[in-house]
Amino acid sequence: MPYTVNQSKQYSVDPDTLYQAAKGAMEGLEGKFETEDSESGTLVARFHKTVLGKVLGDRAWVQVIISGSNDGGSNLELTAYPLDAIGNKLMFGARKGALKTLLAWFDAHLNHRLPK
Repeated sequence: MPYTVNQSKQYSVDPDTLYQAAKGAMEGLEGKFETEDSESGTLVARFHKTVLGKVLGDRAWVQVIISGSNDGGSNLELTAYPLDAIGNKLMFGARKGALKTLLAWFDAHLNHRLPK
């Protein structure tokens, strides 16, 4: 069973606004950035297994790529997977729901930071 999660979403805000909201959401969830490139719209962060004081049980790697769309909005492509203790992609033994919870929190933090 693959643990990698791939998601695509469209937003009605410009790419720069979405990038700043995604960056803020990752920072708010205590992510440690590996890559921050506003020109390409790429954010890559690692998350510890304890986020906001709650033990999720698995570390995680999350990549977000933001691009503009033809209608003036933005597209967000997200790839995420759990990590083992030394930072390698976890191939077996992931805790059920840990990554799903982190991504739900990311979505909530992202939407909170977007203009209404």
